[in-house]
Amino acid sequence: MRRVTLFVNGTSKNGKVVAVYGTLSDLLTVASNKLGIRACNLYNGKGGLIDDIALIRDDDVLYVSEGDVFINPQSDGKTSDDISGSHTDWLTLNIGGRLFTTTRSTLVSKEPDSMLAHMFREKDVWGNKQDERGAYLIDRSPEYFEPILNYLRHGQIIVNEGINLLGVLEEARFFGIEQLAEQLEVAIKNSHPPEDHSPLSRKEFVRFLLATPTKSELRCQGLNFSGADLSRLDLRYINFKMANLSRCNLTYANLCCSNLERADLSGANLDGANLQGVKMLCSNAEGASLKGCNFEDPSGLKANLEGANLKGVDMEGSQMTGINLRVATLKNAKLKNCNLRGATLAGTDLENCDLSGCDLQEANLRGSNVKGAIFEEMLTPLHMSQSNIFKSSRVAAKADLRDRCQLLGLQLARGTAATLPSLC
Repeated sequence: MRRVTLFVNGTSKNGKVVAVYGTLSDLLTVASNKLGIRACNLYNGKGGLIDDIALIRDDDVLYVSEGDVFINPQSDGKTSDDISGSHTDWLTLNIGGRLFTTTRSTLVSKEPDSMLAHMFREKDVWGNKQDERGAYLIDRSPEYFEPILNYLRHGQIIVNEGINLLGVLEEARFFGIEQLAEQLEVAIKNSHPPEDHSPLSRKEFVRFLLATPTKSELRCQGLNFSGADLSRLDLRYINFKMANLSRCNLTYANLCCSNLERADLSGANLDGANLQGVKMLCSNAEGASLKGCNFEDPSGLKANLEGANLKGVDMEGSQMTGINLRVATLKNAKLKNCNLRGATLAGTDLENCDLSGCDLQEANLRGSNVKGAIFEEMLTPLHMSQSNIFKSSRVAAKADLRDRCQLLGLQLARGTAATLPSLC
């Protein structure tokens, strides 16, 4: 069994004789317990770093450091007590009026390149100012300095509740403690919620609704509700402009006077919804279901769907008196049995639409595309001035002869001439 004598780096007093066994790490652990320091390195009497336990011989004299370089106990004419004290003596810091007591080795060992290490590695090199009690004056925040001192003591980031990590980070940068600054940056990043683009759930949205007074406008502009269940909710006057409502369940929801301008309603289900006075300008409702919806406001406020994309929508049985569908796209849409009295359909794309059983009295169809549209069982005849369907070959091929004759029996617009053989 080998035995060695251990001294604190830079001293030749108060040594400890210990047995050598196991690995170099085991010997460092024994040295830490015997000398009361955090042993990191072992040096022989000539300052050579020992990195393998096989290099140690019986009765060797070794010097244990806490990470600092080897210090010869007899160098520069200094006594061993002076050199020992430069690394193990206690000192007090006055940080912003609050006193912190620690050892010099705590300030210099963990981060040897930091400002604190340079300030306190040797006595009075920086000419540090001291108060009347001998505490070193440093004009920084004590709340933010305490986590830094604890980090230098044990190497862990521990920040009490109520202390801003950003403040601790700025102190770490000021004192040049780079490793701590890097860890704090990661902790701050992890403490912030990630950029979550996941859709809001019904539970979350109902919480917003309950927290909003009935007379206040709730702004949901640009929010993501994709696939959410918002059925039967009171959503009146809410701003859903540019919101993502694709595949939402909005059945029987009250969307009276809501703003759905440029919103994404593709694939959404709005069956039975109240859409009185709704604004859906340039919205995308392709493939949505709007069966049995009510767009008709008794007060005269008209729903505005101008320029909306309504390809393939199912609006069967909806009340749409006076609705504005100007230049909207309704290609392949189902509009059976809809009430479109006084509706604005000028420039609307109605190609292949099913308008069977619709009421189009006083509707404006000027410039609309009705190629392949179905006008079977119309409740009221169309006036020829309502559309250009009589002036082109785009009349629905599916309309039967009886309906064509009914259309021919209508009063012709002034200046229009047509004969039965030319149209039937």
